[in-house]
Amino acid sequence: MSAGEELRPSLLIVDDDEIFCEVLADALSDRGYRVATAHSIDSGLQQAREIEPEYAVVDLRIDQESGLVLTQKLHALDENTRIVILTGYASVATAVEAIKLGAVHYLTKPADADQILAALHKDDGDAQAPLTDTPLTVRRLEWEHLQRVLGECDGNISAAARKLRMHRRTLQRKLAKKPDKE
Repeated sequence: MSAGEELRPSLLIVDDDEIFCEVLADALSDRGYRVATAHSIDSGLQQAREIEPEYAVVDLRIDQESGLVLTQKLHALDENTRIVILTGYASVATAVEAIKLGAVHYLTKPADADQILAALHKDDGDAQAPLTDTPLTVRRLEWEHLQRVLGECDGNISAAARKLRMHRRTLQRKLAKKPDKE
């Protein structure tokens, strides 16, 4: 690694979508970051131990595993690593848990490199964030409830299904569907 390369801040991207990782890695590299990618929780942890990233972008759903688990482990390795959770399956429950586990921000896909960098560097909340008068739909409320119970069961679908008194496959089907937008 060259001296100039060493001065660039390190950033880890963990997402099971290899094409997305490659495109985002190129975009962030062009913006001055030394980028490493991984496509599983285990390889993400291995990369984190090797490069000690200053920043990390973690997908919420990595294959069938929870990116929240990786967030917790990355935060335990270095509490100064700034972590952004990126997801196509946003819920209030997972957003709250992500922040509790050490993430600095939570973004929904699609998000571009500039939005991700802004989130990584944002320290303060936005007191002027718009409020809505529209209540959540029943489908969205169901999605939020399923996510909350799944979180209480540490991502274990079988345990969550038992707790919800629902067949495991039914829960899997409901979780595979994208939630209604708020």
